[in-house]
Amino acid sequence: MSADLESLGAHIAASLPGAVTGTSIAFGELTVQAEAAEIVRVLTFLRNDPKCLFVNFTDLCGVDYPQRERRFDVVYHLLSPRHNVRVRVKVQTDEVTPVPSVISVFPAANWFEREAYDFYGVIFSGHPDLRRILTDYGFEGHPLRKDFPLTGFVEVRYDDEQKRVVYEPVRLNQEFRNFDFLSPWEGTDYVLPGDEKAKAN
Repeated sequence: MSADLESLGAHIAASLPGAVTGTSIAFGELTVQAEAAEIVRVLTFLRNDPKCLFVNFTDLCGVDYPQRERRFDVVYHLLSPRHNVRVRVKVQTDEVTPVPSVISVFPAANWFEREAYDFYGVIFSGHPDLRRILTDYGFEGHPLRKDFPLTGFVEVRYDDEQKRVVYEPVRLNQEFRNFDFLSPWEGTDYVLPGDEKAKAN
């Protein structure tokens, strides 16, 4: 499988000179590094080329590396049902340089791009409706940036007892968790409350 992915990566890089800056294999998937300005061309090729046929747009997400000059990665995940293979395409950008919208290639990217804009502040040029999608009205800042403050903000919620919308300070409560097993799939040696019957069998 690794040899097939290496061959596919070489084919993509050779077909898109100047647009693809590198390829690698990570976690059993091909990763393609591309120039942000060329992302529409890259995704169009990946969708249409007979050796690729990545017709399923699975996901688009952002990643923040604040120590880098171009701090954001925009990561596209595609699936080729014909060849039963996935590809991850990464581009880099900063806070002010827009990434071209890929809605013309994959209409499903619409809300994903809005989410990346909402949470990271990544701007997508050519997007028909680039506005927040998950944060409250009037929200300031981008909450998935590594430098986003954890206090000093308010959230909006509907209070069922008061029968109205209320504003209250954001509270990010997280209890310390102590896992005494290596994997969540292993479970514990002791019986958890309510699991008595399951452990007995």
